[in-house]
Amino acid sequence: MSAHDKTAGRRLPDPSSLARDFGASVVVFLVALPLCVGVAVASGVPAELGLVTGIVGGIVAGAMRGSSLQVSGPAAGLTVLVFEAVQEFGVAALGVLVLSAGLLQMLMAALRLGRFFRAISLAVVEGMLAGIGLVLIAGQLYAMAEVKAPSSGLDKILQLPGTLAGALGSTASPAALAVGAGTIAVLVLWKRLPKAVQTVPGPLAAVGLATAAVYLLGLPVAKVEVQGLLDAVNPPGAGDFAQLAGIGAVGTVLAFALIASAESLFCAAAVDRLHDGPRTEYDKELMAQGAGNTVCGLLGALPMTAVIVRSAANVQAGARTKASRVLHGVWLLLFAALLPAALGVIPVAALAGVLVHAGCKLIPVREIGSLWREHRGEAVVLVATALAIVAVGMFEGVLVGLALAVAKTAWETSHVRVEVVDKGAGPVQAHLTGNATFLRLPKILDTLESLPHDRPVELHLGGLRHLDHACRTALENWAERHASEVTEPVGVPSPV
Repeated sequence: MSAHDKTAGRRLPDPSSLARDFGASVVVFLVALPLCVGVAVASGVPAELGLVTGIVGGIVAGAMRGSSLQVSGPAAGLTVLVFEAVQEFGVAALGVLVLSAGLLQMLMAALRLGRFFRAISLAVVEGMLAGIGLVLIAGQLYAMAEVKAPSSGLDKILQLPGTLAGALGSTASPAALAVGAGTIAVLVLWKRLPKAVQTVPGPLAAVGLATAAVYLLGLPVAKVEVQGLLDAVNPPGAGDFAQLAGIGAVGTVLAFALIASAESLFCAAAVDRLHDGPRTEYDKELMAQGAGNTVCGLLGALPMTAVIVRSAANVQAGARTKASRVLHGVWLLLFAALLPAALGVIPVAALAGVLVHAGCKLIPVREIGSLWREHRGEAVVLVATALAIVAVGMFEGVLVGLALAVAKTAWETSHVRVEVVDKGAGPVQAHLTGNATFLRLPKILDTLESLPHDRPVELHLGGLRHLDHACRTALENWAERHASEVTEPVGVPSPV
């Protein structure tokens, strides 16, 4: 084979695709920049660590196979969990937790478990995001008022009205609240402006305008604290791994791994609907996410997930290949290396406003309404998951949601019908059809116990698709009791 034939056999880069990817990478960089910084500040870690996670999400995870167009980085959906972990274990232990979660993700990918995340109840995922959104909104409203937020999600919400009322009466907080409210207003109104104006991403415009207003008006509001990229990076030491001996740390690692994986793979499914290019390879995407989180952990940075806001911006900006997301990581690296001091002029209240807006997007208000009309049980699972996360915590709330989803499914699938045939003479016939499980035992036993006690009964189970152990035992016990009354045994045959 000639050299020309070999070259022809390989797919050469399309110059037009490279140009589109370059342009898309700039757009995604501008969208990601304020979100990376905002998520880091809200998580209680240096702002630079958010940029580190964005860089790793672009360069490391972005270069790997899986989903070609979705973009990874620090996500608002993990902010609450990261903040709680930092408060409990400290910033130094964050790297160990994220590293362990990344290794767990890679193990799940090696075991080809990525596809099974598509089996997670959508109501649980949306409930999880809604609960995160509620806690995130409440927590960032305290940040907008420059007031320390309570530790628990429930206290954040319950104490919010009094805190905001007190903040309005102080001397410094109104300025910060005005900056945050103005940031939210810009984000809400940005999509109503002409398309030419919208070429500048809304989050960047909102933070830029807020920063300019604070500078020009001389407002007394808190700014982002800057450490420098190398100073912020904090690789875990050997002693930090001792944290993994505690049950709380293990639960946090599981929560990081499972929630980040679920959010990333659900994001991949959503991004696949936005374009007609190659579909996501779920196990490979999970491997990429795990590799990214492993590197983030080694650097002591925030955990990463795929993020729908950046991914959608990438697709809408015309990206064709994964080069766009890799380049966006390069731009973040150059910014963090060359212009770190620029972060120090950004008001914290503006970043809080960006995250309040992001938190509102996590609450599926329209979906709850449609679910209530069409699938009421799913709506109950969604709302219960969200409330459990607010009241108890992230990991426990997700477990509550999963348990409710399983219970709902078990109840809905265990339909059983008991048909009684009484011809007036001879034995009474009872025909059971469907799925006989312990959940339907009250209905089955009520019907059987209402049959005449002085006549023989024939029990027919040929119509059952499933008969669990509890139900069979209960039927056998009923048969013994009935036989003692009529002195004629009742057979309990096996279902076909």
